[in-house]
Amino acid sequence: MKPSHTWAIVTALLGFALWRNGRSSRNILLPTPDFPHGYYAEGSHNGHCSVVKDASNDMKFCEDAVFWERVDGSGAAVNKVLLLSCDPNRKAWNTVMGPLHDPNPRGALWFYDMGAEPRRIALEGYPEGHDFHPLGLDVYPSQPSQPYSNLFVVNHARNGSTIEQFTLSWDAPDRARWVRTLSGPELVAPNSLALTSPTSFYLTHDHRFTRRLPGVLGKTLPLAESILALPLGWATHVNAEDPDAEAAHTTVAPYVAFANGVAISPDGTQVAVASTTLCEILFYARDPHTQALSLSARVPTPFAPDNLVFDARGALIVAGHPHFQSVVAVAENRTGVSAPSWVVSITPESGAEHGKGEGAAWEAGVPVPASRKVPRVPGYELRTLYQSDGSAFSSSSTGLRDAETGVLYIVGLYEEGLMVCTP
Repeated sequence: MKPSHTWAIVTALLGFALWRNGRSSRNILLPTPDFPHGYYAEGSHNGHCSVVKDASNDMKFCEDAVFWERVDGSGAAVNKVLLLSCDPNRKAWNTVMGPLHDPNPRGALWFYDMGAEPRRIALEGYPEGHDFHPLGLDVYPSQPSQPYSNLFVVNHARNGSTIEQFTLSWDAPDRARWVRTLSGPELVAPNSLALTSPTSFYLTHDHRFTRRLPGVLGKTLPLAESILALPLGWATHVNAEDPDAEAAHTTVAPYVAFANGVAISPDGTQVAVASTTLCEILFYARDPHTQALSLSARVPTPFAPDNLVFDARGALIVAGHPHFQSVVAVAENRTGVSAPSWVVSITPESGAEHGKGEGAAWEAGVPVPASRKVPRVPGYELRTLYQSDGSAFSSSSTGLRDAETGVLYIVGLYEEGLMVCTP
């Protein structure tokens, strides 16, 4: 091929990428100077929000958090606590953003009951010399007929990413018994998971090319995949029911640019997947019998979405990063830098509400309204729940809302502790 033809192709590809990713690139690459110290939708930030830490301040750099519910015979939740996935060593070992310097210090899981001090979860029986760098996690509800719950955790170990299976008992919630490690060539870049049964789950893969590639390839290909928002990520359904066999992986959502968080609606009919570099949430109709997914809607977000959690009433809580360079700067330990936080809810509108434009009213009073950055999608209500320039809480990666109490919980990728906002 002639050089002139090569440059023409490259120019065309770059032009297409800029056209395709224009809005998302502006939203996450350009700084937003009017972010507040802290904004909470249900009251004053100073009066309603506070950061919870453990006594030794070891609970930090938390990627994900989920509710662990205890249900009765009818399936109704009678109690719930919070499980957190944290890695204080993230600035030395991060297989998604880098660097890959020191994989030795282990990350940890934490248990938090509202009003009590967070407790580190002891990993009983975990193999000596086996790394533990947790990312996404999910746990099955505690059932009256079952003495334990299965817990699955994405682990970015030095020799390759794995899925770790544990069991938890409500009688000893701060102890997790290690069961097994799921590994194999299918686990290219696992990020987030959502259980469909005690032994099966949806799993996202954020990149086709990872920083584990040798030399210059590991430094350039993942970066190019991210910057160009190439649709090379995907989601699979993993069946690990047979403890003596390899887990079965079935691709259910191909061609997702930086597939990140994944969540299943309370009624089981919808699955949401975050496309981080395209700044949008993909909603899929789910067949609960086959686990097949079919794309039904795309909803843009005013930031790069990270993890997703449906609350019990069907609202999707989305946390993410409004300024990509700030997250990189914090990860690189630059002084005087913090990464802003933004958490929103996305709720399907009822027939009576459809087309009324309620979103503009909900965004009234928000320091940086979402409508400034993204268009409204008919049929979906997007509401800002939390914002910070990073000085109150930085690098939001997961938000959860207790639908009964209204309490909002937020963890940050490079932040200490857990933000708790009470209405």
